[in-house]
Amino acid sequence: MKLLGGVLIVLLALLQYKFWFGDTGFQKARQYEQRIESLREEIKEIRSRNAALQAEVDDLKNGMAAVEERARRDLGMIRKNETFFQIIEPSAK
Repeated sequence: MKLLGGVLIVLLALLQYKFWFGDTGFQKARQYEQRIESLREEIKEIRSRNAALQAEVDDLKNGMAAVEERARRDLGMIRKNETFFQIIEPSAK
């Protein structure tokens, strides 16, 4: 009877060890949960960036104001009969 009790205690200890420290144990599950949470945050950021880009694409497809704004900002274009003033700040020496 003592032998059976000892074997059961050893089996219980082995099962507990696998549960807490094994490849499919509790710690791995916590690591996977943390990884999933970080991926969810990353996905949320990517979705918001994609929504902003989609709104910009829609503006560029549908409205000339967005195209004009991009041309002025990125290409330095000006309209006909418009005067362009460039102010150059003196460099601090």
